[in-house]
Amino acid sequence: MVAAALNRDRRRSKAALFLILCGWAGAIPHWLEPGKSLIPAFTLAFLLGGYGLHTVLSQRKVLPKLLENGQWAESNNKDWPNVDILVAARDEETVLERLVEQLKALSYSKNKLKIWIINDGSQDKTSIILDNLAEQSEDLNIIHRSRNAGGGKSGALNTALKKTQGEWLLILDADAQLEKNVLQRIIPIAVDGGWAGLQLRKAVVNGNHNLLTKLQSMEMAMDAVIQQGRLATNGVVELRGNGQLLKKSELERCGGFNEETVTDDLDLSFRLLSNRGLISILWDPPIGEEAVDNFYALWKQRQRWAEGGLQRFFDYWPVLISRKLSRFQKQDLAAFFLLQYALPVVSFADLITTILTKTIPTYWPLSIVAFSVSGLAFWKGCQNKTEGPDLPSPNLTNLLMAILYLGHWFIVIPWVTIKMSIFPKKLMWIKTVHKGKLLN
Repeated sequence: MVAAALNRDRRRSKAALFLILCGWAGAIPHWLEPGKSLIPAFTLAFLLGGYGLHTVLSQRKVLPKLLENGQWAESNNKDWPNVDILVAARDEETVLERLVEQLKALSYSKNKLKIWIINDGSQDKTSIILDNLAEQSEDLNIIHRSRNAGGGKSGALNTALKKTQGEWLLILDADAQLEKNVLQRIIPIAVDGGWAGLQLRKAVVNGNHNLLTKLQSMEMAMDAVIQQGRLATNGVVELRGNGQLLKKSELERCGGFNEETVTDDLDLSFRLLSNRGLISILWDPPIGEEAVDNFYALWKQRQRWAEGGLQRFFDYWPVLISRKLSRFQKQDLAAFFLLQYALPVVSFADLITTILTKTIPTYWPLSIVAFSVSGLAFWKGCQNKTEGPDLPSPNLTNLLMAILYLGHWFIVIPWVTIKMSIFPKKLMWIKTVHKGKLLN
């Protein structure tokens, strides 16, 4: 407990230092000569824009090697590893029955597959539903935890991890939707590729519900395109929580799931990387999930994502600059950090300084380049063929709305950085509410 508290204090001081440095970076150009004030922004726009463009335009298809007979023999069980499926569930009464039905329908060999659902102190009907489902199926393993057991989602997953015996773990959220042959398709890729982790593209199943869910559908496609590009350029691919296949031995080598983080997937991505465990991403098959359908839920979700994203850089920066990482990985992480986290805070400081000094903004060239590259990733993602839900058309109107939508990160990340710098952190599981939307 003492060590955890000290780690949180260190994160707080690192967040404050990050805020100060970004503040200075955003303010200093305003005191340069008019002809020189845009030099930092144009320089970064050229360097980071080139990185972003190269990443978006680079793609790598990940396919399994073929066995001597030309394919993985589905009828020969000895060729297939044991798999455990883990689902951490808190107050998920609307989606659990559907998920269990899909898991029971998986065509993977039943004697090679175990399903674990951890009820993490649910206060709705989740406990009753799970107990009833367990009575109907011997293949379903239920673990009940108290509400205050601690560790959040990571604690729930660690509870089940101790009981698993499979070589591979498939981590799902309770709202996950998947095809019955998904394991037959991804296991050969993971095994043959020697990957420590394999992330499926997240596909929004309620994208046609309203404008907000539509834009999140486009955002997930954009994210997958960027991740594929990072993989193709020997950069760093990150886990996304839902639909992540993990090699158990690699996970255990990292110490399991970190119970002192708000985003277990992002944290694990860096811990695997520090142990030279590489992650890959697949466009198809996707993993279906619900997008939040209102701005309040989006605000809460994105705050957690931003905080977890910053936490991992603060926690693991010594490893990220060490010899454990290749030059390409370091370049990729540096560019990603500057675009995803530093740019919004620097732009915020630039805006505040603009107002106080009555001068013009100085970082607009970098922002324009960043949004333009994102627009290209939106277009590329939405025009891709997909096995999942239909993606929105990448027409001009949708692209402009999606780019405008991305502006919310320029509010969320500065706010989270300020909050992390000032207020002490209490770890808690802030879950996303699922309403049981079906694959559209």
